[in-house]
Amino acid sequence: MNIVYADNLKKYYGKEPVIVKALDGITLEIEEGSFTAVTGTSGSGKSTLLNMLGGLDIPTSGSVIVDGQELKSLGKNELTIFRRRKIGFIFQNYNLIPNLCIYDNIVLPVELDGRKADGGYIKDIVKILGLEDKLYHKPGQLSGGQQQRAAIARALATKPAIILADEPTGNLDSHTSQEVTGLLKTTNQNFHQTIIMITHDNSIAQMADYTIRIEDGRIAESRW
Repeated sequence: MNIVYADNLKKYYGKEPVIVKALDGITLEIEEGSFTAVTGTSGSGKSTLLNMLGGLDIPTSGSVIVDGQELKSLGKNELTIFRRRKIGFIFQNYNLIPNLCIYDNIVLPVELDGRKADGGYIKDIVKILGLEDKLYHKPGQLSGGQQQRAAIARALATKPAIILADEPTGNLDSHTSQEVTGLLKTTNQNFHQTIIMITHDNSIAQMADYTIRIEDGRIAESRW
């Protein structure tokens, strides 16, 4: 079953004769429970694609369907709620709130939605990610790799339909990068979590189930 479908997705900036085609007619399907890596050179359109799939930007034309919902049919407030409930984001810079402890950072998206976090589920996530003894530390007391683990836990906390990871290992050394990607793979397998990850590192991409390479706003190659 496909959890994400993008149909002839285009994102253009400017006007003719000076026009930038960040995305130029991308169609793709992402299978539920899969781990997909999106690769490409700088400026190829991979981050733009992730923003479209996550409802963070509006396409010039085409459509995105996530978990059966066409994103362009949602109003601004509806889209905000949908993102909070259905899409988990992992960023290169962690984006943890510095004055909150790690536990509060993890459960924050759930609480913002007016719900109570599933204690047993959070405990399982924290154990897999090796954060049990870090829950009441502030982000500044953790290493970069530990902060990224916390960001992964936060993304998982809402039990989203998909997780979008934008260069999640970009600020980490090679050993920690492999470790963090391994943890993403573990959460993908243990929780049947659909993950779409952007990376410029081919060794990291090889850990995914599927790889999509984008060049000049188009899919240049798919490896399944």
